[in-house]
Amino acid sequence: MSDTRRRVKVYTLNEDRQWDDRGTGHVSSTFVERLKGISLLVRAESDGSLLLESKISPNTAYQKQQDTLIVWSEADNYDLALSFQEKAGCDEIWEKICQVQGKDPAVDITQDPIDESEEERFEEIPETSHLVELPPCELSRLEEIADLVTSVLSSPIRREKLALALVSEGYIKKLLGLFRVCEDLDNREGLHHLYEIVRGVLFLNKAALFEVMFSDDCIMDVVGCLEYDPALVQPKRHREFLTKTAKFKEVIPITDSELRQKIHQTYRVQYIQDIILPTPSVFEENFLSTLTSFIFFNKVEIVSMLQEDEKFLTEVFAQLTDEATEDSKRRELVNFVKEFCAFSQTLQPQNRDAFFKTLANLGILPALEIVMGMDDLQVRAAATDIFSYLVEFSPSMVREFVMQEPQQTDDDVLLINVVIKQMICDSDPELGGAVQLMGLLRTLIDPENMLASTNKTEKTEFLSFFYKYCMHVLTAPLLANTAHDKNSKVLSLLCLDNFQTAQLLALILELLTFCVEHHTYHIKTYIMNKDLLRRVLVLMNSKHTFLALCALRFKRRIIGLKDEYYNRYIIKGNLFEPVINALLDNGTRYNLLNSAIIELFEFIKVEDIKSLIAHIVDNFYKALESIEYVQTFKGLKGRYEQEKDRQSQRLNRYRRDARSLDEDELLWFNDDDDDDDGETVEKSRLEDDFTDNYGKYMEAKKGKRLYPTHHFIVFLSQTALVGLVDYPDDEDEEEEDDEEEQSPRKRPRLSS
Repeated sequence: MSDTRRRVKVYTLNEDRQWDDRGTGHVSSTFVERLKGISLLVRAESDGSLLLESKISPNTAYQKQQDTLIVWSEADNYDLALSFQEKAGCDEIWEKICQVQGKDPAVDITQDPIDESEEERFEEIPETSHLVELPPCELSRLEEIADLVTSVLSSPIRREKLALALVSEGYIKKLLGLFRVCEDLDNREGLHHLYEIVRGVLFLNKAALFEVMFSDDCIMDVVGCLEYDPALVQPKRHREFLTKTAKFKEVIPITDSELRQKIHQTYRVQYIQDIILPTPSVFEENFLSTLTSFIFFNKVEIVSMLQEDEKFLTEVFAQLTDEATEDSKRRELVNFVKEFCAFSQTLQPQNRDAFFKTLANLGILPALEIVMGMDDLQVRAAATDIFSYLVEFSPSMVREFVMQEPQQTDDDVLLINVVIKQMICDSDPELGGAVQLMGLLRTLIDPENMLASTNKTEKTEFLSFFYKYCMHVLTAPLLANTAHDKNSKVLSLLCLDNFQTAQLLALILELLTFCVEHHTYHIKTYIMNKDLLRRVLVLMNSKHTFLALCALRFKRRIIGLKDEYYNRYIIKGNLFEPVINALLDNGTRYNLLNSAIIELFEFIKVEDIKSLIAHIVDNFYKALESIEYVQTFKGLKGRYEQEKDRQSQRLNRYRRDARSLDEDELLWFNDDDDDDDGETVEKSRLEDDFTDNYGKYMEAKKGKRLYPTHHFIVFLSQTALVGLVDYPDDEDEEEEDDEEEQSPRKRPRLSS
């Protein structure tokens, strides 16, 4: 059998009853030795890889839908579909399938779907009884027709036979004629029967029936039948809504009549599925799978047709960015693009990729830059939704556009700065829009989705751009609300500390915390140049606990990096004081703030961050030693003492080694016959010192475990300064304590 190649898309039905696009290729029917039979093969048009290899089984039910679709099931819950570019290709493959199965190509389904419970009964049905015998389509027989339609729903075989009968006899249009008669006569009983009949026909789940029912001359009568639910006292007014309330707005006139018809049809069928039909039960879930497919493929076709109409989309974007366009017109244009993008979400990745590339080529991002800066709240909200679709699709595409913007342009009109300002200026008390925009910004600055190529690194280029042109805009509200008090040199919380401002600052801190975790060098430089941590810790004084926790979380992330540059910055700036003040001000309250602060110190203790431990104990231990409901601070003190002992022991050992070296030298000199008495006396003194120090060292070793640490490299490298780290003995410590008690404290709250 000769190969016949046609361009197709391969779809599979996923668990959510949605079609997944597996790729585009060319289909052929050929004999496959391994499968021992004629099979359908689809090879990808991009690289020739095999997208589909499916043997045409004699017992598989293949369905032909909408002239360009072939659908079948290969196993339980595994449905496949081929969507042909041309009707001729679909017809040719359909003939091959029918030829293998010995069926007439005129049928739309090659096999009856048989379940196990019906196999025996099916064998008993005479071959001559191809169709269900339908009662005459008369008013007096409506109840009988309704009973027939309802009775076949439980049997796949009878559903199929009834569907064939309804199509072959043109029965649907006859029923809809009776509907108009019943409505004219106000025959409620007949209308209730027609509701049951039409609902049952929809549950037959046959594409051939849908094509008749959803045609322009039938669909409104179908909707009319579904208004007369017997369970309702008064009928619904769905037709009135569809014809009068729901208005089809054309922001740019659509000249293609087929496209207009497809849009109307899809909207009405979607309305029937979502609004009119009741939510299907567990047993009815699969009854409307073909209806879902009908809507899905309609949407694919609409997006494709609009996408291919370059004049239409070009005109949309031209008017969108034209300063002369009226505000009402621009609002409609933005809403159209938003709906267009939402529509595209039903597409599969390959289709969606082509869709957004088309929008990018038409200038969607420059257009957004303009409309997002407008005063109209509805336009800005719609533009934000469009921007979110673009960022979700390709953050790299947005970043590339931003970096290509003219650098001589004012920073305020850069797209990312427009987004940041919209986040900052969100008028919603709950900051719903700001939360959405913050999520988009986090996606844009996330290094995980940045690409690295041989010529350039997107991460380096974009982050350098962001910190140079955008970071000051993001941190402006934070710096403005934590400025120096006019009456003093102390930083203070200058804002009204209202809930909306606190929420905004919390969002900014969340983004900055993300930067600390993922940006390392850039954010470190920014924090130290702007003394940002000091400004953030001012927010520990906020009356809103959630904001104080955000500030604490920011510091916790910095300390969690265990970076000595950060640690020296914290120590030099005395940046533990605001945290300890917050702990002391919190008193005995056992709340989240209390737990979070203690966890911070516990982390420092467990990770044994020596520089921070020494700073905390030296400066704040007296204020913290009374806290005994956790052992964290006593543990810090213990770590501190251990470290002092280690350093003391290491120093003693260093001194011992130095003197032993002198002893070796003296022993060498003693070999000389000319040794004098003075050298002998010096040797005796060094031996005594060594014995004394070694005894003390062994006593200390028994009491403390020695750990090697890199901190002592400093001492060992400075061999000329033996007394550099001469730790005081007990008497010196007592004198030092006395001096500390006499010196005034700079932290009022820590002195209490």
